[in-house]
Amino acid sequence: MSSASQSRPWDVHRLPSAKGRIFLVTGGNAGIGYFAAEQLAATGAVVVLGSRDAAKADAAMASIRSRVPGAQVRHLQLDLADLSSLKTAVDRLDLDHLDAVVHNAGIALDDPPRRETEEGHELMFGTNHLGHFALTQWLAPLLSAAPAGRVVTVGSFVARSERLDLGDLQSTQDYQPKRTYGRSKLAQMCFGFELDRRLRAIGSTMLSVVAHPGGALDPLTPSRPPVRVTTPGERLRALPSALLVQGKDAGAWPVVRAVLDSQVQGGQLWGPRIFGLRGRPRREPVPSHMADPAVASRLWAASSELAGTEPNLGFR
Repeated sequence: MSSASQSRPWDVHRLPSAKGRIFLVTGGNAGIGYFAAEQLAATGAVVVLGSRDAAKADAAMASIRSRVPGAQVRHLQLDLADLSSLKTAVDRLDLDHLDAVVHNAGIALDDPPRRETEEGHELMFGTNHLGHFALTQWLAPLLSAAPAGRVVTVGSFVARSERLDLGDLQSTQDYQPKRTYGRSKLAQMCFGFELDRRLRAIGSTMLSVVAHPGGALDPLTPSRPPVRVTTPGERLRALPSALLVQGKDAGAWPVVRAVLDSQVQGGQLWGPRIFGLRGRPRREPVPSHMADPAVASRLWAASSELAGTEPNLGFR
């Protein structure tokens, strides 16, 4: 890379070429994942949308192709709530390497009752955290085969105010949906930082980076029919909040930078510039409760047991 391109400030509207590279975005059919996929497709990369719903993935791919001439997008049937299906899903990728995975897909429930996956895990923790934890093991050989593979975990601003209950990771004793969601995102972020510590310890060329979208609202998001349509009325009512938060297109910017920027390093946290809620992407200090190696180590061991993975997720 030339020194001129290194010194030029990062421009969310002029992304570097990623021709020849392959990225997987879980939940790439909607929300932050959709816009991350659309922006990554514009770099010339092959972008795989991991999604349970083939019809929604088809709609997302059609939308991306209509905006990005020559976009190389494909769909991978992926259900993170079903841990037993993940190895088969990765085998179906039929790739010899993967340059980056964006761990983005997530379920957010607003109301009780507590729900479980088929395997008996609380639905949000089981999907958002355990699903991505287990998926990483099956992707490890593909990521390790890339010159500099990256795992980009998409966290959430709400995780700042949560703390993990290591004695009740699955919220069996006290289930409050919003808190359980926040803790599932915190678990993901702790995993992202711990994975990087482990990759550094074995001298890996891979990086694990954490990014979050800040405050990203549907009504401030540009329409992408048929994926999502924002009405003028919705947009108008949401305008006052645009001083503090942004649309999901801008919420994807820190994620995309974490995937593409050659200056990004493992173990970093990227989010929006203004109060961590809106604006262009920048590096943020990692909150101490997310960087605690003792908590992360206990979470890792518990996750490995619950998900039935190898202790080191296949990284050696």
